[in-house]
Amino acid sequence: MTHLEAVTVLAALAQESRLAIYRLLVQNAPAGLTVGLIAESLDLPAPTLSFHIKALAHAGLIQTVQEGRYVRCRAELGQIDAMIDYLTENCCGGNPDACPPRTHV
Repeated sequence: MTHLEAVTVLAALAQESRLAIYRLLVQNAPAGLTVGLIAESLDLPAPTLSFHIKALAHAGLIQTVQEGRYVRCRAELGQIDAMIDYLTENCCGGNPDACPPRTHV
């Protein structure tokens, strides 16, 4: 991950609704949710949700797939893993053996 990509990911998540959308999609991984279910779950109007989905997709945090009349959104877990790796690549002075193990909950 480049510095610019990291800034784009962090900027996308630095907004309350987008963070809530991403967390909801992570909770529903790997299947994801339709845009309608996201709107209903988070009580977001369609135009607002569309704007936020575009920002998350631009940052590579979610993928959207057309399924007939519906659009399904899925969290791109690899992108957030890349972000974590980027943030911790020099952890413990570059000595990975000195770092506590990372665990995904």
